[in-house]
Amino acid sequence: MIPLQIRHTTTYRFHRPVTFGPHRLMLRPRESRDLRVTSNQLLLTPAATVDWAQDVFGNAVATANFSTSGDQLVIESTTELQLDAVPWPVFAIAGTATSFPFSYSADEWTDLGALAVPQFPDASGRLRSWAMGFVRGNSTDTLSLLKDLSAGVSRQISYQSRDEEGTQSPTETLDRGWGSCRDFAVLFVETVRSLGFGARIVSGYLYNPAGTFVGSQGMGSTHAWAEVFVPGAGWIPFDPTNRSMGGFNLIPVAVVRDIRQAIPVQGSFVGDSSAFGGMTVDVHVTS
Repeated sequence: MIPLQIRHTTTYRFHRPVTFGPHRLMLRPRESRDLRVTSNQLLLTPAATVDWAQDVFGNAVATANFSTSGDQLVIESTTELQLDAVPWPVFAIAGTATSFPFSYSADEWTDLGALAVPQFPDASGRLRSWAMGFVRGNSTDTLSLLKDLSAGVSRQISYQSRDEEGTQSPTETLDRGWGSCRDFAVLFVETVRSLGFGARIVSGYLYNPAGTFVGSQGMGSTHAWAEVFVPGAGWIPFDPTNRSMGGFNLIPVAVVRDIRQAIPVQGSFVGDSSAFGGMTVDVHVTS
């Protein structure tokens, strides 16, 4: 079991005092059998009242309401946790799903719902055509197919960090041949959905003590990856940026249908249109 501390600080600077609207914060890691949060503290400057809730996916969401104006807004989340995922997991896939294609049960189809439906238009079927290039005959090992697709994303797409907001569409990523971790995750999820899998986007942190993983500076950083639902095994994590499977170095904060639902800090301010001076995000993961 690995004890970790994550400090995630978002700082907004303004040229003159402004009034802050409500801010929606998704910064607390999701607990599971492999991850236990021992403490989580949220420090806001200026001070705010904070209400906690869970969204439709079970993610922890904090809403901060400010009563004081200012020329700076600092949101600092500090989490102590214990990570207990194994590096080489074995997934007990149901016999009915070991080979692709397979069919989900009626209940699974109902419960997966929109998670099995592509979220980006692809009228020409380009993603499915690309995905079918990884299918080896009429009966393909399901786990091998998913691993090959994940590796195929990182083979075809070059990693490039992007600080600006937004995510490329899957076809844009294929056309450009480069993308960030969130672009890799979206391309992978939309591709497996085109084959009929239920999949979801995951945002959180990458634990990178040896500095060998792509998409991280220092021991860790924010990161995006994917999970695919396979009967028997459940939700299997895939990190196409690093061609890895399993969650031994991944700390999830939010699971979502669409990448736009995973923004860690959302809010507004009231003031002069030229008041905004800039934003910085600092993430430190230590053990």
